[in-house]
Amino acid sequence: MDKVCVIGSNSFSGASFCKFLLELGVDVIGVSRSSEPDRLLLPYKWLPMSKQENFRFFKVDINHEMDRLVTIINSEKPKCIVNFSAQSMVGESWDRPSDWMMTNVVSLSGLMERLRFFDFLESYVHVSTPEVYGSTLDFISEDVNADPSTPYAVSRAAGDMLVNLYQKTFDLPIKTTRAANVFGCGQPLFRIVTKSIYSVLSKKKIELHGGGVSRRSFIHIDDVSSATWEIAQSNIRGQTFHISTDRVVTIKNLVALIVEMMGVSFDESVVVTADRLGKDSAYLLSSEKIRKTLGWTDYIGLEDGLDSVIKWACDNAADFCALPKTYVHKS
Repeated sequence: MDKVCVIGSNSFSGASFCKFLLELGVDVIGVSRSSEPDRLLLPYKWLPMSKQENFRFFKVDINHEMDRLVTIINSEKPKCIVNFSAQSMVGESWDRPSDWMMTNVVSLSGLMERLRFFDFLESYVHVSTPEVYGSTLDFISEDVNADPSTPYAVSRAAGDMLVNLYQKTFDLPIKTTRAANVFGCGQPLFRIVTKSIYSVLSKKKIELHGGGVSRRSFIHIDDVSSATWEIAQSNIRGQTFHISTDRVVTIKNLVALIVEMMGVSFDESVVVTADRLGKDSAYLLSSEKIRKTLGWTDYIGLEDGLDSVIKWACDNAADFCALPKTYVHKS
């Protein structure tokens, strides 16, 4: 595929995927409703200019400028679209749930309605989330029913059902991904890995919601990008793929690992706070399907991945610590 449109290119996952594609020599059309943020949060900006020349960015708000987005897509005629755009953040979705429904359901429905008329399109990847399952007791496969526990998760589950409906009705080249907790260089500071590193560098306490007993599988964004590209290039349609590792850690143990790698005391670095409303105790995804079907595997272990993020943050300490510390809501 010589040209790919990445919707949500300013998100951590979207920007990292853009970098992955540009390194392969693919032409990339980036679309996001916000202006490009600090280059430290845009991994594709770290590439040599010879690679960046294959990237073009369009600031388009999917909630208010759908016609403009469609015009761009019709003009560029990408063979593949990968859609990372979504109103994210779990806890904050309780404050204004209608905003989450607008982006993740209503606007998505507008895109789906237009998608079926893109006769040049060979592949569309809908990037979803494991939050649609609610809390899981064990590793689950892709055919488990949704059981969301927050407004964010409800909006994503509804969006997934809508996408599946359009795929089945019009036989569109759609596939869905759900990745475990991603991390890597370029991630905003309100995520647990970068938040913990920032707290150590600035000598602030790391907040452990509910004591950090929640269990998660953390996967490096480069492994997620490679999996997403394998899925995008496949001829499979109408299926969902989990992207995950088999290693599970509690948030407490993850933070303990980070502070140990940074040479500080865990007890002196953390403070326990109340848990977030509706927080799921575990997201455990079986990635057996993508491994067997597409031959994908992950290569970056947790320690190696954390070491690279710590080094990136320390090498850019002044700029890193000056980045926004909290999520800024966009209606």
